Amino acid sequence: MKTCLIVDDSSVIRKVARRILEGFNFRIVEAENGEKALEACRLQLPDAVLLDWNMPVMDGYEFLRNLRRMPGGDQPKVVFCTTENDVAHIARALHAGANEYIMKPFDKDIVTAKFQEIGLI
Repeated sequence: MKTCLIVDDSSVIRKVARRILEGFNFRIVEAENGEKALEACRLQLPDAVLLDWNMPVMDGYEFLRNLRRMPGGDQPKVVFCTTENDVAHIARALHAGANEYIMKPFDKDIVTAKFQEIGLI
């Protein structure tokens, strides 16, 4: 069973994402900020990360940069999930190592399409 780490400071977003991804037989791990997400990755690297950009303590960009420097940190597929829609913002995320991005609000069809594009579904 594949594991997906859902990183978002909104419990509602985490719950919606959990329901969608559990439907594809992902085991879900949750974190409310980048710092907690890094702790989870140190215990076990997930197959996928659904990652919010704007969070307290450590934002998604800083988390991603730290993840990619960890041993094996190049392996998880990372999908940024953000309200930021300017091209420079998206390019920055992809340059830092994100595999794809999703705009909020999202639904099952959007998540399904992006996870198919990166080969996880």
